[in-house]
Amino acid sequence: MANEESLVLYFRPFCPYCNKVLAFMKERNIEIPTRNIAADADAAAELERVGGKTQVPCLFIDGKPLYESDDIIAHLEKAFA
Repeated sequence: MANEESLVLYFRPFCPYCNKVLAFMKERNIEIPTRNIAADADAAAELERVGGKTQVPCLFIDGKPLYESDDIIAHLEKAFA
């Protein structure tokens, strides 16, 4: 599983780029922890504190943020190959 990386996806439910990543995960049966920043103020604050912004989708890989849906999908594709 994901080379033992710690992965967490931060998202907003109505973000089309977030939904693109979530659909990819569902299609590939990839299950990782997710944090909805629209419903979880602590998650939004953590995203801003660590990443410096509240841009989503954001995949935390061992605590480091990765933005952009295509980059996140590419990472997940490789990690769960």
